[in-house]
Amino acid sequence: MPSSVTLLALYAAIALSLGVGVSRLLQIGRRSKGLPPGPPTIPILGNFHQIPSKDVHLQFQKWAEEYGPIFSLILGTRTLIVLSSDQTVKDLLDKRSAIYSSRQDAYVGQDLVSGGLRVLLMKYGPAWRMIRKMIHNILNISAARSYVPYQDLENKQMLVGLLDSPSNFIDHLRRYTNSLTTQMVFGFRTTSINDPKLQQLFHGFEKFAEANSTGGALALDLFPVLRRLPDFLVPLRARAKEIHRKEKELYMGHWMDVKRRILNGTAKPCFCVDLVKAQETEGLSDDLAGYTSGSLLEAGSDTTAATLTAFVQAMIVFPEVQKRAQQELDEVVGPDRLPTVDDMDNLHYIRCCVKESLRWMPTNILGVPHAVTQDDEYMGYRIPKDAGVVLNVWGIHMDPNRHPNPRQFDPSRYAHDFQSLGEAALNSDPSKRDQFVFGAGRRICQGMHIAERSLFLAVSRILWGFNMEKLLDSNGVEITPDIDKLTQGLFVGPEDFEARISPRSAKHELLMRQAWDDSVASLLDKDMQWKEVPKGMALSTYTPTAKVEEEVE
Repeated sequence: MPSSVTLLALYAAIALSLGVGVSRLLQIGRRSKGLPPGPPTIPILGNFHQIPSKDVHLQFQKWAEEYGPIFSLILGTRTLIVLSSDQTVKDLLDKRSAIYSSRQDAYVGQDLVSGGLRVLLMKYGPAWRMIRKMIHNILNISAARSYVPYQDLENKQMLVGLLDSPSNFIDHLRRYTNSLTTQMVFGFRTTSINDPKLQQLFHGFEKFAEANSTGGALALDLFPVLRRLPDFLVPLRARAKEIHRKEKELYMGHWMDVKRRILNGTAKPCFCVDLVKAQETEGLSDDLAGYTSGSLLEAGSDTTAATLTAFVQAMIVFPEVQKRAQQELDEVVGPDRLPTVDDMDNLHYIRCCVKESLRWMPTNILGVPHAVTQDDEYMGYRIPKDAGVVLNVWGIHMDPNRHPNPRQFDPSRYAHDFQSLGEAALNSDPSKRDQFVFGAGRRICQGMHIAERSLFLAVSRILWGFNMEKLLDSNGVEITPDIDKLTQGLFVGPEDFEARISPRSAKHELLMRQAWDDSVASLLDKDMQWKEVPKGMALSTYTPTAKVEEEVE
């Protein structure tokens, strides 16, 4: 039998261990010394309980107003640094991009939904740099100019779609952006708004965005011990795995099909040719190749379509903007031809409409959090290694000091801004950056140069050819969409709304139909695919050993 002294020592050791354990547990959720200010925390949860279940961007905006351009949130075991001014974004994400370009662990979004393969959520490292290098090859400024024939063709089909079934305008906008991307990535056109793979892509991306931003997903990220719970206690795990199954089926189906065509010599030039080269030289797996091509597909399809949907909403809510834009088009282009990308320099107000659409409805509303890879200091504050860093896009865009009356759709904000989107992103003066939808630093969206032309063509031609008005209810009363009702998730857009879209005149309609008919007759085969790929495309030109400089330092 142990002596009483031994028992007392044992009890004391147990008590001490429990005390230390409880003390350490209670430290979780506390804001440690030196961090940027933020809302008061409670033990264990920190600020987790203050994150709303919807419209998170509005809460972040309020905190930015209260705590300033850089504040911190303590979410269980994690620290989140929120940047809510153009200067803080420039100083950290751009100028210190070497250490601010990684990602935090995303158990639901990356591990479960994406099988660890989604480029968007991939940590900074050799695999990410290799993929970025390949993507840079087809999306850089010079390459982007070569895709205008694709954009022009898809835009003309979109216009005819709006003529034939204007109530399906969202579907036509989505097919436009999706078909451009499928041509660049896989070498084929998406010819119908009813294409099941088109519908599956947008539906699946919505599910991914929702799953990645739920309270359950956040809890599993912040408290890893919860991942040990059985599936019946974590129903989100089963849903996430099912999203992954369907998503992988779509992406791998596209990839394996085009890979077979590449290897037998029947594929058209496309990005996947570069992926096959990478498989041969760098051992890229089929799973990673499938998700890399799929990531490009979702990135090129969803956000541009959501921006165009927001543009349509803005036109019916702010009809004075539509009228002024159409006046510019009538003066510069006239009624006898469609606008083209060659008109960009002479249609400054239309370009302003594009910039304002991106500012007014930022689809990447809080960005995708970066992660810092080493301890840092800024403005006297400590930023710890592995902290998440959020680009508060909504907060910056809706800052009345930067953009007076921010919920007003007002393209004249950019009357003196003649920069391209890329030039604005790289401007050494952050106050002169137009918007932050495409991110910052080494994680900046490389597709912005293509998106800019796609948006310009769509905005200019829709305004040239159509009037957009509020729909009338059964009593003849106009139905005004609520501009503050947004979809929820990692990426957002306007909630569904209705619009009355009609051609400006019979002549405008005739010209739009004739433009599409001429394109079909001269460019497309019986399956509505290109007879021949236009010359000069910056596709299938990747050299695995080439070096690519980082775009933003």
